[in-house]
Amino acid sequence: MRSVRKCSRTGCPEPAVATLTYAYSDSTAVVGPLATASEPHSYDLCEAHALRLTVPKGWEVVRHEGTFATPEQSADELTALAEAVREAGRSDRPPPPEPEGPSGRRGHLRVLPGRA
Repeated sequence: MRSVRKCSRTGCPEPAVATLTYAYSDSTAVVGPLATASEPHSYDLCEAHALRLTVPKGWEVVRHEGTFATPEQSADELTALAEAVREAGRSDRPPPPEPEGPSGRRGHLRVLPGRA
């Protein structure tokens, strides 16, 4: 499910409506419509932060012209979330296999029952 993403600015609880990316080789910041997926080298911004963005001296800002649309959740996304939660909560699923260490052995740490 795609939940509403929040603004990347610290302390800002507003929903993201724009994506900021940098073209370092061109000294350019690009503020465009919200990307469909969160990318590791981009930043999600709310409308206020997208419109007020400033860049260092010598850099340019390329902005999306027009208004930014707030993304909405669809019924299909909510159904997918409900199915994922239902699947995760099933008790008839086998337990996940225990991870093995690099030597092929099980991990060297184990949980031991406490003494009463």
